[in-house]
Amino acid sequence: MDKLAEGKRVFDIEIEALEKTRDALDETFVKILDLVTECTGKVILTGMGKPGHIAKKLAATFASLGTPAFCLHPAEAMHGDLGMIAENDVVIAISYSGESDEIVKILPNIKMIGATLVAITGNEKSTLAQAADITQVLPKFDEACYLGLAPTSSTTAVLCYGDALAVVASGIYGFKNADFGKFHPAGSLGKKLILKVDDLMSKEEKNAVIEEKATLKDAIIELSKKGLGVVSIVDQDKKLLGVITDGDLRRQLEKGVSIYDMYAEDVMSVKPITMQSGKLAVEALKVMKEKNISCLPILDGEKIVGTIRLQDIIGAGIIG
Repeated sequence: MDKLAEGKRVFDIEIEALEKTRDALDETFVKILDLVTECTGKVILTGMGKPGHIAKKLAATFASLGTPAFCLHPAEAMHGDLGMIAENDVVIAISYSGESDEIVKILPNIKMIGATLVAITGNEKSTLAQAADITQVLPKFDEACYLGLAPTSSTTAVLCYGDALAVVASGIYGFKNADFGKFHPAGSLGKKLILKVDDLMSKEEKNAVIEEKATLKDAIIELSKKGLGVVSIVDQDKKLLGVITDGDLRRQLEKGVSIYDMYAEDVMSVKPITMQSGKLAVEALKVMKEKNISCLPILDGEKIVGTIRLQDIIGAGIIG
């Protein structure tokens, strides 16, 4: 056996199935899509065996892209989980043969509940197809397994079909980056889309701030106490005048200056790089990387409200 060639053969067979399914898309796809986007309840996906695993993945994809959805196990449905279905729901049942016993047994109950039933099957004359309000019949293609029996091409085709429904539906909703972040708060991508500098910055008593008439000694104490690597110098109205960093301090000490005779305003860097409150943390990360700095004063207008550090952003799981 040429193992590499056989592996590629599986790819070729499944790619052909996808191409056939894509080319067979017609108004049925549009009608099912309309049912999904106009549904006032939930989209419920169900399938048995391998199609059940596909149903679970598709439910997760729908939900993450703005369509309330979940996967219903058909065997559990017969033992009370049918109560999860409501009249205003859309049930998408997946069975290539259309005769999966567990699916067939719950069809009368779904009809009694009054939910809209969508079938995705390869057999237009099947029990599932005949019971459904609308049926997507998949084109004829070969399964990739040697026996032509194991769900391979068929599950790949249904997976892509369901993804197409979920993705196009999200476009119809006008699903935005912020919406995606709302549903993915734990992932790095979601954090990029929702975490703002205000969420991560050191503020109020944790921020390092001194007034313009403070001495260099005062700046050193504040730097040491707050440990941010930078201290902001402000006027009486909290307007930012400049900053002193660890590096600025080190350079002054190397010159042998007296920390008792110098004022913070004599040492500070004026017109530092800053960012306005309300900006995304990932924007601050980008600025810090571009400017090769490790912290940013955060302003509300001209007033200092906090300091965000590179390590704060990376520590939150945002890595650019």
